Order: sequence, then C-alpha cells, then structure tokens
Amino acid sequence: MKIPFLNLYSINKPFHPEFKVALDSLLESGWYLNGKNCSRFEKEFSDYCGVEHCVGVANGLDGLKLVLMAWKEQGFIKPGDEVILPSNTFVATVLAVSQVGMVPVFAEPSLCSNNLSLESIQEVVSSKTKVIIPVHLYGRLCPMLEIMEYARKEGMLVLEDSAQAHGASINGQKAGSFGDAGSFSFYPGKNLGALGDAGAITTNNTRLAKLIRAIANYGSDKKYVHNYKGINSRLDEVQAAFLSIKLKNLHYEIANRQKIADLYLQSITNEHIEIPEAPKNNLEHVWHLFVITTKYRNALKDHLANCGIETIIHYPTPPHKQAAYMEYSQISLPIAEMLSNRVLSIPNSHVLTAGEQEYIINSINSFVP
Repeated sequence: MKIPFLNLYSINKPFHPEFKVALDSLLESGWYLNGKNCSRFEKEFSDYCGVEHCVGVANGLDGLKLVLMAWKEQGFIKPGDEVILPSNTFVATVLAVSQVGMVPVFAEPSLCSNNLSLESIQEVVSSKTKVIIPVHLYGRLCPMLEIMEYARKEGMLVLEDSAQAHGASINGQKAGSFGDAGSFSFYPGKNLGALGDAGAITTNNTRLAKLIRAIANYGSDKKYVHNYKGINSRLDEVQAAFLSIKLKNLHYEIANRQKIADLYLQSITNEHIEIPEAPKNNLEHVWHLFVITTKYRNALKDHLANCGIETIIHYPTPPHKQAAYMEYSQISLPIAEMLSNRVLSIPNSHVLTAGEQEYIINSINSFVP
C-alpha cells in the first residue's frame, strides 16, 4: 500500500465541477482583483470566524506582517519593541516580526500541547514586550482566555497566528476572534486550502481593518494617493472564488479529521511513541496535523517509508538554529530543540480510507527500534 502524506488531488476533486463554473464566470467577467469574489469570501470568512472584519491578503506571512505594520502606523509599537512568540513555530512567524524591525523573543512551548502557555509567556516578558503572537500549532488553540486576560492587564497587543487552526475553538469561539487581530494562511495543504498562495486577516477593529487594507494596496485607500509605505498583498479573485466553495464543506472535513484523530489516539499503542494529548475543557482541536513524538524518529520514519507511508517532519530545525537567525544560535531553548529531533507528522487527511487508517496504525504499532 502507498499512502502519501497529503493527496491534494483527492482533496480537491469533489470541488472540480464548482471550480470550473466559478472559473468560467470569472473569465467572462474579466475582473481579476478586488472584485465580488474577494468581497464575498471576506464576508463569509468573517461570519465563520465570528468577527466583524476580514481582509484578504496574498499569504499568511503577509497577514502577520501587515497587522504589525498597521500597529506601527498607529503608534502602538515601534522598531526595537519585543514580540513574544513560540520557539517551535514555523519561521514565517519570526520573519513577520523581524521584517518590521521588531525583536522576536522565543518562549518555550508546553510539552502537553506544544503550544505557548501563560507561564511560558511570563517567563520571557520584559518592559519592552509590546505584542504576543500565540501560534495555534497543529490546529489546537493556545489558552487564549488566559492569554487575553493577561495581555489586557499588561497593555499588550495579541496577534493570533491561526495559519493551522481554521475552525478551532474554545467554548464555541473560533480562532482569529480572540486577539486584537488574527492571521490565516490558505496554503494548499491547510484544512481550508486554496489552489495557490492566499491568506486573510481577521479583526473586530474597524479602523485597523481599514488601515490594513490600505497598506496592503501600496499604502493607498484612494487611487494614486499613497498615505503609507505599503506593500502589494491582495487575495485574487480566483483563489477567493475557490475558497468560498471549499468553506461550505470545512465543517465536514474537520469532523472527519477529528474522527481519524480519535481513532489514532485510541489505537496507537506502541510504547516507544508518544501520541498528542487529547483536547479537554471544550477545546476543539481541528487536527491540521497529527504529530507523534519518539526518540527513534528517524528509524520510525524509515520504517513507515518501507511500509509505503509518507511522513513529514514539522519542523526539523527551530527558528533560532536557522542561518537567517544566527544571532540567536547560542541561546538555550531545549524544548524546541528536543521537539525538532523527535516530532513526526503522520497522514491524517480527511480523505484517508478506513483501510488506510488501519494500515497506518498497524504499521506504527509494529515498529521496533
């Protein structure tokens, strides 16, 4: 049996007829940017997340960066201010911070959830801390109620990195609606994935949304009038149309992922492998990734490859060990470094068949280091 980590063709195939209709309509319209498809998706996604505003952008990195740029324009933050983020995140989170002249400060994640905790944030906070970026890694929300209470008390801004958490919730409140703003990626492999790069920003702040929209449009909210040193970052009409089609089915796909995760949690019993902590306290995990942990990661990866099962490491090198951030290479972040050597993502797409799920479980349980 051959099981790819992610079969994007199978994921998108059910939508092909609607995609073709949408594409034909777009070609007939001759309107490719800032049109009705983008406006419609922004309204649909803001409703889905339970927020007042959604601004479509080119990708998730731009989403994070644009929020920080807007806060700089508003005078809330300035170059040299510190931003707390997790030490085990994808490098895009860090890039957004450094590209606007701010200083990333790495907080270690909780071993139970692989996410930031309030305690880990408090361990690295300083008088220069102005922003917290909780990353909802693998599709599980950070403890946002605690983080928001603390941030409000300390006068800090909160930007949710929700790139992996479309639809994740606490007590029914969804990712991207807790913080002052949230950033989403619709990279093709996400739970809600476009057919190319795409992203969005969510917020309940009307002034912030308007400013972000202008900065993302070359710093202009009126043609040929540029009030800000902006960038070009827009959600195009093609991707917006496709995302609207797929958003209607997202709840079904999440439910299937949750069923697969429940099966894995119950059935993976190999003593050499640690499985993720099951969500508790009305926290709804959308399982963008199902990540197991083992001291024998490379041997397990080879074993599964020999079984025909593709796996991926998210992420093999933490940001502070990347060449781009060599100035941080000497700091000690043992949890992030340990995780980078032990985590392994196994297939958990909603299109996996029952037979494939059983084969994956049996292959993992048969592993002997």
